[in-house]
Amino acid sequence: MNKYAKIATDGMIANNATFKLVLGTCATLGLSSSAFSGLGMGLSVTVVLLLSNVVISLLRKIIPGTVRIPAFIVVIATMVTLLRMFLEKFLPSLSESMGVFLPLIVVNCIILGRAEAFASKRPVLESALDGVATGLGFTFAITLMGIIRELLGSGSFFGVKLWEFSVGFFSNNAGAFFVYGICIALFVFINDRFEKLRRAKRSRALRVPSDALDAEKEGA
Repeated sequence: MNKYAKIATDGMIANNATFKLVLGTCATLGLSSSAFSGLGMGLSVTVVLLLSNVVISLLRKIIPGTVRIPAFIVVIATMVTLLRMFLEKFLPSLSESMGVFLPLIVVNCIILGRAEAFASKRPVLESALDGVATGLGFTFAITLMGIIRELLGSGSFFGVKLWEFSVGFFSNNAGAFFVYGICIALFVFINDRFEKLRRAKRSRALRVPSDALDAEKEGA
């Protein structure tokens, strides 16, 4: 696996910020009540991640180490402000649905974490890919939770009513924690199963040449 594929799979799956690292919990719980709001927040975070990672990577050799965190926050805050202006102008309904959680992207630990751990140490292209992959992993997670909670809590899918049956529990805060916990458990279980299968496959691949060599020696 080349480095770009690894960056992409790490950001979206192996180190999924929501289900694996449990970061950005505030936005995840607050905006997963519907699929639309979850998707909107996920894409917003992805855009900010991409732009901030690129800028921080470009400035990584200029920003002094002693003020790197304040500098990262200034860059992230600038990107969030530009995003807010864009959404308020062209997508006011989405901006309104995200409410206070939109400006709170500035302090989202996913974005600051990737700036500190990755963008400040890597080239621009790798940092951009990391931002997109991490953002899409977050988008998938929060949108999935939104779909589950919306289906069970109001019987609709992206605002389209499917049935009258609903369970109010999934629309409130307790339902958010419950769905989040179930999603994390399923993600860890499935991820562990795939990891075991991958290791078993690699182990078999390593044994085959060894067995062939042993057979060749016995024949000789």
